Amino acid sequence: MTSKISNFLSSLINLTKPRVISLLLITAMTGMYLASPGNPPDLKIILFVLLGGALAAGGANSINNYLDRDIDLLMERTKIRPLAKGAIPPLVGLYLGLILNILSFLLLYYQVNLLSACLTLSATLFYVFIYTIWLKRRTPQNIVIGGAAGAIPPVVGWAAITNEIGIPAIALFLIIFFWTPPHFWALSILLKEDYAKANIPMLPVVSSIQETSKQIVRYTIFLVLITIVFAFHDSVSYIYMGSAILLGAIFIYFSIRFKTESTQSRARTLYIFSLLYLALLFLSIILDGFFA
Repeated sequence: MTSKISNFLSSLINLTKPRVISLLLITAMTGMYLASPGNPPDLKIILFVLLGGALAAGGANSINNYLDRDIDLLMERTKIRPLAKGAIPPLVGLYLGLILNILSFLLLYYQVNLLSACLTLSATLFYVFIYTIWLKRRTPQNIVIGGAAGAIPPVVGWAAITNEIGIPAIALFLIIFFWTPPHFWALSILLKEDYAKANIPMLPVVSSIQETSKQIVRYTIFLVLITIVFAFHDSVSYIYMGSAILLGAIFIYFSIRFKTESTQSRARTLYIFSLLYLALLFLSIILDGFFA
């Protein structure tokens, strides 16, 4: 009996994709620190924003698991997900997602502010209805447009402190928005056969690897330009500027290297660095507020 309960709880946790949530929370934290120059944000606000964000992201991922359980079963990477393998009833995933998002909204509304609650809910709605239901199975631009959902957390962090949406918050949104395509296209190259089996029109599936590599370079260059332009805003200083230039140069180098030698190994290196890039770039913004 204890083993069954443990397996059930483990399945519920896996539905929320906890590893995906961690990066979202880093970006939300960055928005809070950026909005609090010279002084760390109130610890209570930090905790409630992170908890509310984790609940919402976990809920969105649970609903995504429910909606995608048919194609998850066809892909090697996802066929072990709880709903795909039938470890728990499908409706459990749907109800869990709804409950977590309701709790998130109430928590942020009562403990932070209405704007942060609405922004967080909008991220879930966009992810579920625009990306998962509308775009994912229909167009290779799915991750380009759908990436907006993952770009909202830093705006939530900023709004939690300021109760408004300012230029720095928009800049962070744009950074993540343009980071998302090269990041996910590198991953989709590694999982091309999986996506093809599930009939998901990721760019490498419907186009060539060479065309995908060109798009990766274009988006990476545009991303780096955005980060450098933002470096001249008075909300950040030399630590961020140096990080944006150095990390951006490395990102461009890896993207061009993949374009000239489009191997699985190069794609894997690009994908791993893209994760490191975003984490370090946003960490530099936090450090900038402390030391610059």
